[in-house]
Amino acid sequence: MSARSCFLIGLPGSGKSTVGRQLARRVSLPFFDSDQVIEQRLGCSIREFFEREGEERFRDIEAVVIDELSSGPTCVLSTGGGSVLRSENRERLKHRGTVVYLRSTPEEIFRRLRHDRNRPLLQVADPQQRLRDLCAVRDPLYRETAHFVIETGRPSVAMLVNMIVMQLELGGSVTPGASSTPTSTHSGPVR
Repeated sequence: MSARSCFLIGLPGSGKSTVGRQLARRVSLPFFDSDQVIEQRLGCSIREFFEREGEERFRDIEAVVIDELSSGPTCVLSTGGGSVLRSENRERLKHRGTVVYLRSTPEEIFRRLRHDRNRPLLQVADPQQRLRDLCAVRDPLYRETAHFVIETGRPSVAMLVNMIVMQLELGGSVTPGASSTPTSTHSGPVR
């Protein structure tokens, strides 16, 4: 049982939801995907809401959901790719749990998402350039927020989960009763 929640951040398509579900099973914690919670509350897809209300309104709702989920019972939380754009989200995540940045290159993500039509920010003429632009803006924010950076590269989901669990154990976040916060940021592949 984990003493602290684990929050996954990263670009859209970096594997936060897939890895988060497996990680939650592995450490026996509930799993939440902030985008799924938002869609349940809105009663429509994020893409539809984006088109109707705009990104700023979506970010307002996202901030409320992240505040609620990050202050609730211990869990594994997968956040939306743009959640780090708001400083209050970065602060809440960093101080309420252990934050893991699943870092993927724009090229890797494009390979994974090139046929996905449900990601509003990628519905543009050149989605690969859009991913590069998102990465340029968001990578520093992800790094600022994260306690650990895990390079996703080509490892399997199981291997990524193992890498995260190892970092959490090294940081004292998976042993019962642990309450220390890891202070170093791992900025390369975990080996």
